Amino acid sequence: MTDWVRHIVRFIVSVLVLMGIGYIIPGFSALNIVHAFLAALVITALGYLIEITLGEKVSPYSRGIVGFLVSAIVIWVTQFIVPGMSVSIIGALLASIVIGIIDTFVPTTLR
Repeated sequence: MTDWVRHIVRFIVSVLVLMGIGYIIPGFSALNIVHAFLAALVITALGYLIEITLGEKVSPYSRGIVGFLVSAIVIWVTQFIVPGMSVSIIGALLASIVIGIIDTFVPTTLR
């Protein structure tokens, strides 16, 4: 897939996951569609900027401990940008795990 298609797929998955995570993860507020859309937009943009700046290996979507921690930080920082979103540090870590697991099963590259 082209680079922009990969980011669109991640964005759509992020919206859906963020809406669901709020109901199952403690320390993560449930988001309506508008707030989930805004949060996914911010997370996708921050992830894209991190990939451009530090390389794909440090991307919030890459697998591994660095990607997991960067993803948690991106989720936690997003709460300061998106109104209606509230995430504890533990909630961001748990959400990062869930998003990482889902990202493993959603194809974003050609194999």
